[in-house]
Amino acid sequence: MTYQRWFTPWLLAALAIVWLLVFNIWPSINTVILAFTNAKPLGGGHFVGLDNFARALDDDQLADALLNSVIFMLVCLPVLTMLPLLLAVLVEKKLPGITFFRTAFYTPVIASAVVVALVWSWVLDERGLVNGLAQRLAIIAEPLPFLTDRWLLLFSAISLTIWKGLGYYMVIYLSALGNVRRELHEAAAVDGAGPVRRFFSVTVPGVRTTMMLTSVLISVSALRVFSELYVLSNGTGGPGGRDMSVVMLIQMYSRGFTGHLGYASALSLLLFVLTIGPMLLLLRLNRKET
Repeated sequence: MTYQRWFTPWLLAALAIVWLLVFNIWPSINTVILAFTNAKPLGGGHFVGLDNFARALDDDQLADALLNSVIFMLVCLPVLTMLPLLLAVLVEKKLPGITFFRTAFYTPVIASAVVVALVWSWVLDERGLVNGLAQRLAIIAEPLPFLTDRWLLLFSAISLTIWKGLGYYMVIYLSALGNVRRELHEAAAVDGAGPVRRFFSVTVPGVRTTMMLTSVLISVSALRVFSELYVLSNGTGGPGGRDMSVVMLIQMYSRGFTGHLGYASALSLLLFVLTIGPMLLLLRLNRKET
């Protein structure tokens, strides 16, 4: 019989532990430290207390970024919670050619967010496919400024996020639907329940835990949105920079040799608190229902 030495498991896990410490735990601790300093990329800075957080209260760009992120979450949360479930119910059925539709719905997920956003920026341009087709059909007289109007740009980015995320959450729901007993559907059908009633009385309660998981994932992803808005606005954050997300604002303040790392770190902490809020709320609601 071969005996392992006590340090063998630690030796095997050493590389992963070092990676976690260097690239996850230490940067997180350093961000908290920097949030209370006026550090620059090329300078150490010194302790300034809560000055960075006081500055955030008077930052109009941050107010716009927070509004954009919250709107992003409030639109994406219900749509990406229910629509992928409906798609999963449809593609779960064993019909000829259903594999093609499953693949088609999932294809946007595997594409790079940057590449997809570039394609959408070409499609939504004033000379792009959408405006060109709408003008040919006489739906609009002038091209719509999808990429230059504040609210149209924001909702274009939201539409892109929804389109790209449908397949991902659909797959999650597909795995959950496999655990819903068919006997429940059959019993409900015998009792006279139609497809809609069975969906709300059997399917939805059966995947409630998965819905809570996807709600948390959607909320966090929506509040941390970056690529969609950055690429569609060509890095400018829209007209007057009013379409920036909080992550874009953090990136703007931290880049370059004269960046404000201390203030960017403070914004990172505020974003962390903002993302924790919806998670705790959703978990509390789930606990009440159970």
